This record gives sequence, C-alpha cells and structure tokens, in this order.
Amino acid sequence: MRILVTEFISLDGVVQAPGSPEEDTDGGFANGGWSMSFFDDEVAGGAFDRAVAEADALLYGRRTWQTMAAAWPERAGDPFADKLNAIKKYVVSDTLGESDLTWNNTTRIPGSEAVAHIRKLRESEGRDLVVMGSPSLVRALLNEGLVDELRLVQMPVLLGGGKSIFPEDGGMQAFELVSTTTNPKGAIASVYRRAEK
Repeated sequence: MRILVTEFISLDGVVQAPGSPEEDTDGGFANGGWSMSFFDDEVAGGAFDRAVAEADALLYGRRTWQTMAAAWPERAGDPFADKLNAIKKYVVSDTLGESDLTWNNTTRIPGSEAVAHIRKLRESEGRDLVVMGSPSLVRALLNEGLVDELRLVQMPVLLGGGKSIFPEDGGMQAFELVSTTTNPKGAIASVYRRAEK
C-alpha cells in the first residue's frame, strides 16, 4: 500500500482546524475554519475526492478521527460521505477504547505500536492508505520516511502559527511535483510524490 497524505494547508504551513472554529483550539488557535472561504468542490474538494476514491483504507490520529466520526455518519447519501463511512479506518490512539470506536469499520492502533503497525500495512498488498488531518501522526510518518505522496491544497492565507505536518529535525526529503491545479479563489491543489533515490 502507498501512504498518501492529503491536507488543507496555509501559505505558512499550518494545517490546524481548517474546517471550523471549534475543530481544534489547542495552543489558543483562534483561526479555525480558515480554508472555507477558498474552498470549491472541483479543485479543493476534488483533491480529497480523488484521494479517497483510490484508497483501500483511511488512517487518522485520535483528534481528527473523533472530529470525522462526529461529522460524517449523519451525512449518508452523499457519495463522498458514503465512501468515508464504508471504507476501512484505522485510528492511532492510546486513550480510545473499543467501545469508543462507534464509526463503522474502525480499528484502533495503539500509539506505542503505531510506526511498526503502519509500516506493516504499507508493506501489505493494496491500494492507498490515506491520511487526512492528523498533524502529529503525519509528522511522525514523514520523520520515518513512510509517506509516499503528499496532496496539499494550499490556501492563500497566512495564519501566523498553528500545527504543521512537517518535521523540524533538519532532515531533507525530496518529492517530485506530479500535478498542480488552481481554483478561481486562489487555492492550489498540488500532488507531490516521493522522489526516487
């Protein structure tokens, strides 16, 4: 399986709470919902549609999984929602118990076993394992060299701070630009694939 990360991201690399003000206020983050004024169905939404269409499973950190699990089951009937609700899902968490896993088809991966478990998933047969949001998890996966593709929807906004997906370890990783599309609101959807060594 390939590990594919898809994110809404600001010009200054922030991915925190793109969807709504209450989504994630950690660190006093007060700019939640920043992506919505630049969103469109074709380019920004399409980036996520295409990622999920090619996926065999989704992978989340706890906070993102809880946000998604609270929002998507009630949207049944929409093709994107139906895909999210039906597909296999993994959540990395040391705090969620089995009784918390109310979103259909979810399996918990203990945090202490996450990298090893995800490495095994990546080595197994299948299509894409897609990560959305989950900045701490994505940072760990990038740090381990386990991300095969980044699909970033960059919004034309500076947020001045917030959570990022990028490690700050000084390690360089090369990616190749595969495609880029711009919407009329200035959002740029780009696909980057890990460069061959």
